[in-house]
Amino acid sequence: MIPAIITIVVIILAIIILNFFAPIGLWITALASGVHVSIFTLIAMRIRKVNPFRIVRPLIKTTKAGIRLPVNALEAHYLAGGDVDKVTDAIIAANNAGINLDFGRACAIDLAGRDVLDAVRMSVNPKVIETPAIAAIAKNGIELRAKARVTVRANIERLIGGAGEETIIARVGEGIVTTIGSSETHEAVLENPDLISQTVLAKGLDKGTAFQILSIDIADIDVGRNIGAQLQIDQSEADKRIAQAKAEERRAMAVAQEQENKASIQAMRAKVIEAEAEIPKATAEALRNGNIGVMDYYKLQNIQADTQMRNNIANEEKAEATIKQ
Repeated sequence: MIPAIITIVVIILAIIILNFFAPIGLWITALASGVHVSIFTLIAMRIRKVNPFRIVRPLIKTTKAGIRLPVNALEAHYLAGGDVDKVTDAIIAANNAGINLDFGRACAIDLAGRDVLDAVRMSVNPKVIETPAIAAIAKNGIELRAKARVTVRANIERLIGGAGEETIIARVGEGIVTTIGSSETHEAVLENPDLISQTVLAKGLDKGTAFQILSIDIADIDVGRNIGAQLQIDQSEADKRIAQAKAEERRAMAVAQEQENKASIQAMRAKVIEAEAEIPKATAEALRNGNIGVMDYYKLQNIQADTQMRNNIANEEKAEATIKQ
């Protein structure tokens, strides 16, 4: 009884191990689908640490789609870290859409880190990329903010090494800025927004990118600030400050000149006072020396008194005129 149980257990274990190394069910499914894969090939995949299901099932899909792919090529792509399912799905989708995509290019795109299936779908159904609001200034100084919708289609041939969506957005933004900046007035851009689309498309912005630009449509244009007027205001303010600084400089020079003149007048007055102080001495000296007589001296005194009186009267008249005013 015990030997029979041991025999049954050994047989069950042998079947499990054999089914692991040689998936009989997968082999039968492949044969029923018209895919000729030997059982030894499946065993060899197990030994090479390749999941046979990841190879045979995509092979069945491509065979049913009328596409013949070598098993070794699928296995090599799997060992390289590629997604065999996505590559085969992309080849089937491209074949149905009439897009020329061979297995080698599909594998290269997948290994480059791009979604090859999404690229094929984008080739069939173009994608719309919306740019952010891009500000530009027309020649009359008015700022415009424009948004564009760029319809692109994936270019399978340039998908490897081609620039991405960021480059498309940057180039379209550059074209918008150039077109608005070369316009004489902002009204011309508002009246004909298609000028932006025509100018941008004429530049061939999709060169070197992984996309083909189908159309560029201006979604929205908003009028922003009057940059020219603001610059003129700033310039006028700067000129005003410069003029004020120069006026202040001239005022300071005038005040300094006035003070210098006052100092000169005071110095002259001091000299006059000093000279007048010498007059009595000179008069006394002239009397002692006999150069002038007593009568001449009295006449001089009368003249000085008369002059003093006239000065006092003139000062009083000026004071009265000032009070009346």
